[in-house]
Amino acid sequence: MEKIKKIAMGLLAGIICGLFASGGGLILVPAFLYVLKKEDKIARGTAVCCILPMVVTSSIFYYKENYIEWKIGFLCAIGGIIGGIIGAKLLKKIPTQYVRIFFSIFLFYVSIKMLF
Repeated sequence: MEKIKKIAMGLLAGIICGLFASGGGLILVPAFLYVLKKEDKIARGTAVCCILPMVVTSSIFYYKENYIEWKIGFLCAIGGIIGGIIGAKLLKKIPTQYVRIFFSIFLFYVSIKMLF
């Protein structure tokens, strides 16, 4: 049953990744925290590990439909690599409660911006 639960989480995250280009972390991190009862940093690290295959798979389909602007993608990827390093280092230093608060504020802000 535990395997099925984990596969279902991945399936949902993959659908969200492909549909909304979210990377799947919006589903996986809370699922790992609240369903699998993992510690915050383990949940985030494991989610990042799961996201790569989903993003690569979704990218193939976006590529086939010519939905990628390569110049923007490569420039943002450079920034994303640097930002990923900084974010992973910050995660070690910032208390978990603050990370949760920042993430919640970020999600709230982005969701409001998407509506208006």
